Amino acid sequence: MSGIKKLAGQTLWYGLPTIASRFLGYLMNMALPFFIELPEKTADLVQVYTLIPFLNVIFAYGMETAYFRFSQQTERDKLYNTLFISLFSSTLLFSAVLWLMQPWIVSAADLTAHPEYVWWMIAIIATDNLNTLPFARLRQENRPKKYAFVRISGILINLTLVIFFLGFAPKIAASQNNNWLSSWYDPNFGLGYYLVGNFVGSALTMLLLFGEWKNVKLKFSFSLWKEVMKYSSPLIIVGLGGMVNDVLSRMIYRHVVDLPMEQANHELGVFANIFRLALLVTIMIQAFRMAAEPFFFNRSKDEDAKKTYARIMKFFVIACCFLFLFISLFLDVFRWIFIHLANERWAEGLEVVPLLTMGNIFLGIYYNLSIWYKLTNKNSYGAIITLLGAAITIGLNIWLIPMLHYTGAALATAICYFFMMIASYKWGKKHYPIPYPIKKLTSYLVLSVLLYLAHFALRTWIPQFWFSIATAFFFLYLFTRLVLKVEEQELMKLPFLRRWYSK
Repeated sequence: MSGIKKLAGQTLWYGLPTIASRFLGYLMNMALPFFIELPEKTADLVQVYTLIPFLNVIFAYGMETAYFRFSQQTERDKLYNTLFISLFSSTLLFSAVLWLMQPWIVSAADLTAHPEYVWWMIAIIATDNLNTLPFARLRQENRPKKYAFVRISGILINLTLVIFFLGFAPKIAASQNNNWLSSWYDPNFGLGYYLVGNFVGSALTMLLLFGEWKNVKLKFSFSLWKEVMKYSSPLIIVGLGGMVNDVLSRMIYRHVVDLPMEQANHELGVFANIFRLALLVTIMIQAFRMAAEPFFFNRSKDEDAKKTYARIMKFFVIACCFLFLFISLFLDVFRWIFIHLANERWAEGLEVVPLLTMGNIFLGIYYNLSIWYKLTNKNSYGAIITLLGAAITIGLNIWLIPMLHYTGAALATAICYFFMMIASYKWGKKHYPIPYPIKKLTSYLVLSVLLYLAHFALRTWIPQFWFSIATAFFFLYLFTRLVLKVEEQELMKLPFLRRWYSK
């Protein structure tokens, strides 16, 4: 249990700022319905933010994971200098290539109405990418206070600027002529200020990480770099395939759905909105991964490492089930907010959220399972799984979106991640068997889905808002009581829960 306690502590230190920054960013995304009247107006912005994570994988080419992996066996300053020089040089090169490809990107992504979005996109990707290794170093050297301060500072600036430019600036600029704002604020730029806020937040983050920059020495080990690239190259395929699975549905939606452009833009905006609700699970998964990846590598030589990994998986799945129930059981709360505080058209498609949420849980379990090929230097297996998942995603999106629209896109996502989870588990059993409690994990997931379906049926029968909320709390209470009963022996080892059980 000590290993799990240590991971929990690291997750708090590194996870909380990640949760805080991601949640602030999540709130910023969720605020769009309150700034923008109709979903279709956000379609071009959605398109840009489907390209950014995809291109981030190419810019980073697995350097973060490689840094954690090789820091266990290589002199860290030498490793950091080599990887930083590599990343800095490649960022300049890739940014120049994207700059030259602007006309093609604008055409391929249907951004002809806002070609300037591409300029800001390149700036955001380059800046964020240069922050990757400094953040990894802070995590590796256990410097959580600076990590938390830098993370949260960047996102606060981002959030402040976006809220100001989208929420207040238009009213201030329209209220009087020749005011201080009108000389540099352009109301026609509109949602472009969302990108401006993002870039300024990333640039501030880079300034706050200057201490990690100034310690870089121009010493490059070509032999070490070749070894790192041999390890990280398959991770590029893993990352690209993962991004295909994550963003493809939104990237190609307007191209494959058989609708007039205005309606296609509307559905893309709605789909992006419901996708954001499901991202609550992704925030937790990201926070967990920030602590788990270095922890898994550091504990890999312990005698009880595999048992520790199995227990971590169990508590991870339990946490995911709670998040699934929280999101799925309280959809009527989100619906009320959109209808009464924004525009009722933003409330469309909320029934798809549980499917997307469960798909993201499958992805989180896959990330947990993937430790086997990272520890055994078999990253090619991860590449194969991801490529197969990408093929499934492409095929299902092209087939299902024209028939089922964003429900088809959500279904394709869930099926893809379910396949990747199962494939990784099956191969992991052969090459690095970990005693996961499969029956218990499956039971928790199935029970969560059954509780949601029962709530959905009751809500359909009695559609009153108060009844939906009351039954949601009741089902969440039932699941909590069950977990506390089944996991009593392990939870009793935690001091604050031991006192609760004794009462």
